[in-house]
Amino acid sequence: MAVQAVPITPVPDPVRPFWEVHKRWLAPTLVVITLTAIVLSVLGESAGIHPDWLLAVNIISYLAGGFYGTLSAINSLRHRKLDIDLLMILAALGAATIDQWHEGAILLFLFSLSNVLQDYAIGRSRKAISGLMKLYPSDAHVMREGKVSTIPIAQIHIGDMLLIAPGERIPVDGIVRAGASSVDQSPITGESLPVEKAPGDKVFAGTLNQQGALDVEATQAAQDTMLARIIRMVEEAQESKAPTERFLDRFEEIYAFVIVFGIALFIIVPPLLMPGMDFPAHFYRAMVLMTVASPCALVISTPAAFLSAIASGARRGVLFKGGAYLENLATIGAVAFDKTGTLTQGRPALTDVVPAHGISTEELLRLAASVESRSEHPLAQAVVQGANALSIPLSEVQEFHATTGRGVEGIVEGLHMRVGSPASLNEPLNGDLGVALASLQNEGKTVMVVRRDERPIGLLAVSDEVRPEAHSMIRRLSAMKIGVVMLTGDHRKTADYIAHKLGIDRVEADLLPTDKVAAIERSRAASGRIAMVGDGVNDAPALANADIGIAMGAAGSDVALETADLVLMGDRLELIPYAIQLSRKARRVVWQNITFSLAVIVVLVISTFALDLALTTGVFGHEGSTVIVVTNGLLQLLILPEITRRRASRV
Repeated sequence: MAVQAVPITPVPDPVRPFWEVHKRWLAPTLVVITLTAIVLSVLGESAGIHPDWLLAVNIISYLAGGFYGTLSAINSLRHRKLDIDLLMILAALGAATIDQWHEGAILLFLFSLSNVLQDYAIGRSRKAISGLMKLYPSDAHVMREGKVSTIPIAQIHIGDMLLIAPGERIPVDGIVRAGASSVDQSPITGESLPVEKAPGDKVFAGTLNQQGALDVEATQAAQDTMLARIIRMVEEAQESKAPTERFLDRFEEIYAFVIVFGIALFIIVPPLLMPGMDFPAHFYRAMVLMTVASPCALVISTPAAFLSAIASGARRGVLFKGGAYLENLATIGAVAFDKTGTLTQGRPALTDVVPAHGISTEELLRLAASVESRSEHPLAQAVVQGANALSIPLSEVQEFHATTGRGVEGIVEGLHMRVGSPASLNEPLNGDLGVALASLQNEGKTVMVVRRDERPIGLLAVSDEVRPEAHSMIRRLSAMKIGVVMLTGDHRKTADYIAHKLGIDRVEADLLPTDKVAAIERSRAASGRIAMVGDGVNDAPALANADIGIAMGAAGSDVALETADLVLMGDRLELIPYAIQLSRKARRVVWQNITFSLAVIVVLVISTFALDLALTTGVFGHEGSTVIVVTNGLLQLLILPEITRRRASRV
């Protein structure tokens, strides 16, 4: 199947060693063998079994418990690096040299068990979106040469006509050519309610068709669908490390070298200075010290949190391009928003109908919408849609004529109707209509004058409507102490009106796409790190220049997916404060883990000298802290920041 081109887990390579290909089940099996050997050794020792048999059982426990750790240590040494695995193997071998086989075996058992649990936990976070793969149907019904055939989705070609029955998942991205239905597209856009689909509408692979049948023309092959790209993007993000994680990786190598060198000095120097000291007891303490000083929990603390956060965000429709962007988002001081299509709907809508004295609102709208119905201009369509919303019947139009920049005219019900801009008037409006015109223009709205037989009979106002959730989203950002700035190419009056309506204090208007880059620099100077939210097309320069570029409503947008650092699948403004909260939480969890890990190391090291800590106790403390930080990071998959529910009605 074509979907194998974007697997969630790597496809096993036949040339890889057996123990790598089958580590998923072999590693837990070796842990069980180690534990069994330890139990048999303890029981055998109590029963007085021959020492040779006990030695054989102890060696088995070492071979099983230290197998993967030894491989990792050898691989690191080949690259001239030291790692935590080497410290654990050396500590276990050191315990064996002073005949402390049980303590060394317990160390290897708990260390290998801890690694298995880590792999499981991290695997859970890496596979948190692997359920998306199940959204692919195995085959599809295709109309070819007048016949319906059932074929694997790998064989779907661009241009094929797919027949989607009620209850079936859509196999590839496409455009509806016939039929009407509602589609659950929450896996792609995160929208909680089904979306109505009609001819001409886009549909995405993995979404669920509901009541009606649809004929869909394929526009993408299976491996190039939005769903496939989402999976690839999240996988790449999980491989990309955050700055803190990269620092800890470098720190691990240096720290391991310091520990090995320090323990070697600790073993050699004191006996030379004090010839009569008990060397076996001293060597035992050195092995305890090597164990408890190892930074296992510290090194795993960051990936455990960030991988979980990336996976959690992906399930909610927030796609981070990497751990660095997840970490940096927590540090922003302001968010810059493009206006059109981001804070607003991106399409004009009829907002005001102002009839002159002696004419009703319904009559004014009927006459104006009738003549506008012949025009394809967005403003004309807004007027027609406004009339349709009120179920106002339209009349036939004759002698229709449109003049660019001036408006439209035609004969409606025997009357000469003209709808155009105020600039098309021969003389300015006076009286109530003149006052209304000035008021509407001050609100940043586009106003059209309706004339009947060259006499003004009313005004129509159109504007790009603010998204209903925008105001609450900005309030949430303000509550989070994050500044908000609006950047727009619109004129100052419109920008100021929208900003006032939304409660935005900082506005920059009349900007070309390249001007927005300079505006980002000014905002950065005023507020520190800044995120830019746009549609990923004309805002691409600003998205690239911002510390964090956020593409909103990116389903189907190649430019948005490529340009931004963070992609919001769908037009859900509430995902912006959610993403910031998620990044802050991940960063907080990371520092909780780091602080806890360092504290445990300090306590165990002090206890080694002050309380003569036993190796077994040190091992439990060391491995227990590792499991705790992994669990703390994994909890982000279960305990997530709240997302404000968007309005149920679609605008």
